[in-house]
Amino acid sequence: IKAKKASIMNNNTPTSLLKLNQVHRANIEKKLAHRLESARAKGNQDLIKVLETERQLLQWQTHTLN
Repeated sequence: IKAKKASIMNNNTPTSLLKLNQVHRANIEKKLAHRLESARAKGNQDLIKVLETERQLLQWQTHTLN
């Protein structure tokens, strides 16, 4: 177990952290898209507005940080 833990800890290279961040952001975007789809299907305009704002902020963060 210690060897595996050390292997994981040593994998904190800039490349692996970048990949982790990309996967994390992709998961957030996928979940947000699903939430938007559900809100639209239910006609929940208030939730749609909130989720669209969240999506815009996420896009702004992605553009600003890259």
